[in-house]
Amino acid sequence: MADRNTTAVLVHADESCLGNDSSKPSPGGNAALVEARAGDSVARWDFFDFSPQTTNNRMALAGAIATLERIPRQWQEARVIHVSDSQYLIKGISEWVPDWKARGWRRKGGTVENLELWQKLDQAREAHEVQWTWVEGHAGHPKNEYANHLAIRTAERQERSNG
Repeated sequence: MADRNTTAVLVHADESCLGNDSSKPSPGGNAALVEARAGDSVARWDFFDFSPQTTNNRMALAGAIATLERIPRQWQEARVIHVSDSQYLIKGISEWVPDWKARGWRRKGGTVENLELWQKLDQAREAHEVQWTWVEGHAGHPKNEYANHLAIRTAERQERSNG
């Protein structure tokens, strides 16, 4: 359990895939607005990355992994609230992963799609106390809309932040 000196980090994340089809060019991007207390104020920064060929689901997983892997560079230990409009990500990490792990990383119906990313995400979250929170997308939530804008721009421009 995190102590009171542990930093609270709020992440609003979103993903975009232009095409979302593995049979044709489908560039994607993921983005996060990361916020944490810095003395008497709040530090905010944007974190974003791209893939030239991907899907929305892969971008949601890749973004969560990258953000959780980046946080220890700033803080040894953090309480992270990760907010996303991806039900695939939120349900997956909160509900499906424990069952898959119990079955040796298999679904009841066979193999787990994006297995390597799910395993990497499961490992990345171990460094922190993480609360996974779903928010309805495109519903006027300002920080989700901002992350969505960054993710689309990242997919279009195929660019990445340096953290």
